[in-house]
Amino acid sequence: MTTTLNLNGQPVAVNAEPDTPLLWVLRGELQMNGTKFGCGMALCGACTVHLNGEPVRACITPLSAVGSANVTTIEGLQGPEATALRTAWTAVDVAQCGYCQSGQLMSACALLKKTPRPSDADIDAAMSGNTCRCGTYQRIRAAIHQAATEKA
Repeated sequence: MTTTLNLNGQPVAVNAEPDTPLLWVLRGELQMNGTKFGCGMALCGACTVHLNGEPVRACITPLSAVGSANVTTIEGLQGPEATALRTAWTAVDVAQCGYCQSGQLMSACALLKKTPRPSDADIDAAMSGNTCRCGTYQRIRAAIHQAATEKA
């Protein structure tokens, strides 16, 4: 079945069944490998993408649920929040293994768009669904604070 996705601002035709997880379409059909497979149960956040600006877990989001929504992956993440976060991520040296980082950045960017000056509690709540097995949570929080200050 052919479906058209609005992916990173461009219409893209995909050939997949409606119940196929968005993650499999992104990675398998479209070779958008920045979005990672972690747990397959929406527990780790490695597969986080934006649907109309809202963070969702692509591993449990069926293609049929996407409809005409704008899908943004890490490859298409743009704007002042994204730029500030990338700069802060590097400055604070957040990443270790890097596997969870695309999901972390997607969640952090959605947070900064909604809450430009987040508190520690705001950050903890927004990032709670993203697991970092390397344990860089303090650096992630510091980078989000730095990005919020830089963007302001």
